[in-house]
Amino acid sequence: MSDEAYMRLALDLARQGEGRTSPNPMVGAVAVRDGTVVGRGFHAQIGGPHAEVGALDEAGDRAAGATLYVTLEPCSHHGRTPPCADLVLSRGISRVVCAMVDPDPLVSGRGIERLQKAGVEVMVGVLEAEARRLNAFYVKHRTTGLPFVILKLAQSLDGRIATAPGDSRWITGEAARSRAHLLRSRVDAVLVGVGTVIADDPMLTVWRVAGRDPARVIVDSALRIPASARVFGPGRTIVATTEGADEGRGRRLQEGGAEVWRLPSAEGRVDLRALMAELGRQGFLSVMIEGGAAVAASALKAGVVDQAQVFIAPRVIGAGLGAVGDLGIERVADSVRLTEVEVERVGEDLLYIASVEPATR
Repeated sequence: MSDEAYMRLALDLARQGEGRTSPNPMVGAVAVRDGTVVGRGFHAQIGGPHAEVGALDEAGDRAAGATLYVTLEPCSHHGRTPPCADLVLSRGISRVVCAMVDPDPLVSGRGIERLQKAGVEVMVGVLEAEARRLNAFYVKHRTTGLPFVILKLAQSLDGRIATAPGDSRWITGEAARSRAHLLRSRVDAVLVGVGTVIADDPMLTVWRVAGRDPARVIVDSALRIPASARVFGPGRTIVATTEGADEGRGRRLQEGGAEVWRLPSAEGRVDLRALMAELGRQGFLSVMIEGGAAVAASALKAGVVDQAQVFIAPRVIGAGLGAVGDLGIERVADSVRLTEVEVERVGEDLLYIASVEPATR
């Protein structure tokens, strides 16, 4: 097998930790000696052993003289676990193949340098593009300090998320709704506007699939959210509001267990750039915006969205609530562009995934 084939195996292993490693990256490792895989490992959850530990423990004495394929540069610092670079040296690995350099400033080439100085042959860049896509949340956070933001929409073919009277259950099918819960389980936070909370009273938890519940972030510029809302269930709930919002309402929400973040405003609403910056500072690697139309528009106008995931149902509703509010765009040339488009069938619906470029105006 080639270096690329072994690295692809390591990437497949890394994906097994999806949704459980944040704020750490997903990492997979494969130890190979004389053309035979002698060890496999992946980072299964935050605080658990790193991928290199699993692969080298499985390899045992066969690690001496082997090649280690790892999807991310071995760490060189003491964190929750000892440095993996030191472990690699202690087990006698003769060659290390890394998909990419770790963008974390605490590592950022130091692990590679440590191995090279000890005489280990190191190759970097094998399937790097795939590795960067796998850890897009981690890479964005470590290079910018900001979370990776996904705008998730579920709409009819003609772009509606509800009928004119407000009915929205259910536009998409069972398979799409389960897929949306899977995505929810893989992000650190799910964000909605207070209008969605008032209209639908969602819990914003994960129950259609096995997985963790993300933190809930409610954008509420005037603190209109009712204290009885179901988003105030078990788990972390953050209400993002403006600096001028009512102090008494804020205290009552805090007394009920919610966090109230007072942030700068933009055009009378919570400044979403300031909110994302604060989420990044508090260690959130990823945020999924789930609604409603006004928040979706604000996020696109603010340029904070990295990716759109749009479920499109085979329905035509006609007059109703659009998926995205007014962006103030007068020319098609100034519209928000989507690139790197992928489309897949999810049950009876289509899932449209694309990178988002900010509007040019």
